[in-house]
Amino acid sequence: MSDKIRTMIPEDELDKRIRELGEKISKDYEGREVFLVCILKGASFFACELAKRISVPVMIDFMATSSYGSGTVSTGNVKVVKELDLDPSGKDVLIVEDIIDSGHTLNFLNGYFKDKNAASVKLCTMLDKPDRREVDVKVDYTGFTIPDEFVVGYGLDFDQRYRNLPFIGVVENEG
Repeated sequence: MSDKIRTMIPEDELDKRIRELGEKISKDYEGREVFLVCILKGASFFACELAKRISVPVMIDFMATSSYGSGTVSTGNVKVVKELDLDPSGKDVLIVEDIIDSGHTLNFLNGYFKDKNAASVKLCTMLDKPDRREVDVKVDYTGFTIPDEFVVGYGLDFDQRYRNLPFIGVVENEG
């Protein structure tokens, strides 16, 4: 079986929207430093491109969570797989995620950073799938709102494949 990938969001649209998000974040955090927390592995491409477009000082760290196991649907049980190296206490945390669907992970992370005494916590996602939402979360910065399709590319994977695609695509299986 091979996979056909249909383009949903081309590379030039991603670049344009990330530039716009960087400008908005820079304006919102003017005079402050942003503690950008990239959620691995999927958000790594987005977080790096976003950080380059933020004009205020940026600290960056990485953490990994899991709520999927080996499936394609969130279990709702979120666990931290890789902790931060830096202390978020007293910092303006901006969580950068690749995609929000059920909302469980970002709901968990919002509480996690409040418990760690972050000065503020905001959420930024490249993609939002509101049709899949099970937990209400406030998203401060959204790249694109997309329909309920399984997407890959720009850091998003299907069984660890397709992360390196420079666009967002939909996997269409062929027999």
